[in-house]
Amino acid sequence: MNFSVKSALISVFNKDGLEPVLQSLNQLNVQFYSTGGTQKFIEDLGYSCTSIESVTGYPSILDGRVKTLHPKVFGGILAIKDNADHIAQSQQYELPSFDLVMVDLYPFAETVAAGGTEEEIIEKIDIGGVSLIRAAAKNHAHCGIISHKSQYEQLVQSLNTYGAEIPFEIRKNWAKEAFFVTHEYDGQIQRWFAGFKTTPLRYGENPHQKGYFVGDLDALFDKIQGKELSYNNLLDVDSAVALLGEFPATEGATFIIVKHNNACGLAQRATVLEAWKTALECDPISAFGGILACNHPIDLATAAEINSLFFEVLIAPDYAPEALELLAGKNNRIILKSKDLSQLGNLTKRSALNGELLQERDNSTESRQMMQTVTQKQPSDQELADLEFAVKLVKHTKSNTIVLAKGGQLIASGTGQTSRVDALNQAIEKANKFGFDLSGAVMASDAFFPFPDCVEIADKSGISAVVQPGGSVKDKASIDYCNANNMSMVFTGIRHFKH
Repeated sequence: MNFSVKSALISVFNKDGLEPVLQSLNQLNVQFYSTGGTQKFIEDLGYSCTSIESVTGYPSILDGRVKTLHPKVFGGILAIKDNADHIAQSQQYELPSFDLVMVDLYPFAETVAAGGTEEEIIEKIDIGGVSLIRAAAKNHAHCGIISHKSQYEQLVQSLNTYGAEIPFEIRKNWAKEAFFVTHEYDGQIQRWFAGFKTTPLRYGENPHQKGYFVGDLDALFDKIQGKELSYNNLLDVDSAVALLGEFPATEGATFIIVKHNNACGLAQRATVLEAWKTALECDPISAFGGILACNHPIDLATAAEINSLFFEVLIAPDYAPEALELLAGKNNRIILKSKDLSQLGNLTKRSALNGELLQERDNSTESRQMMQTVTQKQPSDQELADLEFAVKLVKHTKSNTIVLAKGGQLIASGTGQTSRVDALNQAIEKANKFGFDLSGAVMASDAFFPFPDCVEIADKSGISAVVQPGGSVKDKASIDYCNANNMSMVFTGIRHFKH
């Protein structure tokens, strides 16, 4: 059927830019309906306006909490204008006919950002506005919906171009935007109830990009000192604590050094000091400016060693008073005391194209009991321990990746390569660069080997045991090479891509 705007329900909190819209609608003889402050604004401009109260027979009640929630209002929005039953019921119940709805929402996020009290914030949870927007968007075939002041200019342009006959495609696009508005609004409310807040960051990944964090860092850390955490800091902290979760404090002291979301140093030892020194050995160059994380409290002896390195963030469950005094000597250092890191949640989310990708967190960590030996040679107890250690690391390293480990220490890794062979060669080159003996080391791969080339390269470098998911049609070629060269290899059946 033909669509023409003859009446408009207008109720907006922010009236900036509303006057030109009213002027354009008035020139088309559109009848105005409104409430409260918006009605006064319309009438002060000299336009006639019918109050919603006169339509419903009810005043605005409960301190304005209930104004538009009434069958006559929603019937006037939701009626299908070429449906005989709807037409008959509209006449029977004396429903008005609304062709255009203009509604914005109470400034919830702005009230939170301004430090409003809980009572003030709660009062900015819009009920009627969200309902009006959804109703008009649902019935966009028979009703236009303007849900944000950024659309005022679009409306005026449409009225100037098409008059009161707003095309269907424009109304459908407004409906799409309306549901985005209500989705974002509900998300803001949900995040506030969950304790989340939106924090502007100094910038995003690069200085020319804006950045924000939405969440509740206070639930995870006590910030003892330092500058504000940056976008990149937060990505690295996320990587560090996720990896740290693989190493319970009851199993010994573990120290991790993260750079660009990958571990460039990790070791598990009897004391924190030993763990730190051994982790730093892996790649002391990349450690510069890195993120440090430990699963045990930091003592003075360890703090004295750490103090000579430039680092961005240090995370630990506690600090000896004298250690903290020493580390706090440089004001920009960010020092975090970790709390319950189990609150990281079980979902990961990232934007993709014009939407989002959601997935469960990779919570699978393969113990030696889950490893199937597929070669004639069985891995030794020490090799099994190192294979378990390496698997924990490989699942937290960017694909394609190879991790080399020995004696509870990360020797080297190849990260983010487009070829698994390149990842292995990168790891071996790095290990050689820092003087590591790869004899007796183990190799972990995040995915299967399509060819035996990687086990051959590993063997010639002295690596004695391999862990991989298995599942390639050419698994036998890799197994045969290991059998012919006295290597052990285990399959886990679990792939650990990380992109």
